[in-house]
Amino acid sequence: MKKDLEVFFDENKAKAGLEKKSLRGGVASVASRGVSVFVQVASTMVLGRLLDPSDVGLNTLVASFTGLAPVLIDLGTRDAAVQKSKINEEEVSALFWLTLGMGIVMALLLALGSSWLGSFYKEPKVPAIAIYSSLTFIFSAVSCQHFALLRRAMMFRRIAVIEVVSGLVGSIVAIGMALTGWGYWALVAKPIVSALYTAGAVFISCPWIPGIPRLTAGVKEMLRFGINITGFTVTDYAGRSMDRISLGKVTTDKELGYYQQALFFYDNAIGLLSISLHSVAVASLSKLRDNPEKLRRSWATALSAVAFFGMPIFSVMAVTSQDVVVILLGAKWSTTGALVEIMALRGIPHVVERTLGWLHVSAGRADRWMRWGLISSAAHIAALFVGLRYGMQGVVLAYAGLMYLLFIPALAYAGQPLGIRARDVVRTVGPQLVGALV
Repeated sequence: MKKDLEVFFDENKAKAGLEKKSLRGGVASVASRGVSVFVQVASTMVLGRLLDPSDVGLNTLVASFTGLAPVLIDLGTRDAAVQKSKINEEEVSALFWLTLGMGIVMALLLALGSSWLGSFYKEPKVPAIAIYSSLTFIFSAVSCQHFALLRRAMMFRRIAVIEVVSGLVGSIVAIGMALTGWGYWALVAKPIVSALYTAGAVFISCPWIPGIPRLTAGVKEMLRFGINITGFTVTDYAGRSMDRISLGKVTTDKELGYYQQALFFYDNAIGLLSISLHSVAVASLSKLRDNPEKLRRSWATALSAVAFFGMPIFSVMAVTSQDVVVILLGAKWSTTGALVEIMALRGIPHVVERTLGWLHVSAGRADRWMRWGLISSAAHIAALFVGLRYGMQGVVLAYAGLMYLLFIPALAYAGQPLGIRARDVVRTVGPQLVGALV
């Protein structure tokens, strides 16, 4: 192995300075997500004024399917490689070629199914959008294992730069296309360009070249672990995307555009406040698996901080979003602002519920994560059908109510193998929850 690659394949255990590295990594991840959110909001402001809500709704019909690309094609092997004690180049090579093959297969399935999607939505523009959007599967697959190695080495600053610049490049291309009259194609091109840039950037940052794969016992172990993560990801995504699929069937493109823009603001807020820390938390807590008491303390400290900053932000969003959205996007998006206000009520508990993966992956119990995904997805689909009869607002309200029922059981179940109980969750986030609601 080349000396400059040794850092990516070091044994995964706690070393001196782990706390400082974790803190710096957390700051870099949150900062990069913050900059990315700023870039995305700024580009959305511009695109929202250049494009019609029906353009956004039209792209959403396909984006509901392609949005799963980055997490489905890797079969959960990114988290598996990060938490595994020891890995070697042959094992990671096997994972690389496997995920690339998965990306190609998924791209072909979407392209071949494009005509069916057009018939399902009764929209002749959908097939062409689906064919071009399928490229995101391939470009995302190329970067999966290099991202895993960068995370394993805790190089979160490099990851942060890549993510920020990729979003910026995609946004610039999309705005340029919108200005020159490409309409909804600007939204189609945005994720494709970002994924292509990311693939090139990670190869430069992690100059590892995949070799001849070997299906070792270690690869099989990581695949079993990763498939369980994928099981959660697929079921969780299905539960969260059924709303757009169902609304796309029963509402107009314009109404779906309002809903999609509301989800854009909401998902970026959730991503900034909890999901951005997933990579850092998993890399750090996995190194403490042999010291359960220290792991629990570190988890409580991190979760308390997420709740302290995240919950009040959503409480503010619940009373200001309609005015803010109109200021940012214009009066034609006022319906989106009203939806964001309701979604923000859900965000108060959701911002901590989204951290459940920290515990499942760090404990090495991805199987439990998958089982929870099935429960959560079934609950979300049930809530969807309850709310769907009342339109977009009914769906959003049903999801909000469900989250208050699920978030404590979700974290308690995730923490059970590590000795974390429901009372520990309440003690950690209870004061922040009460304060945000008040």
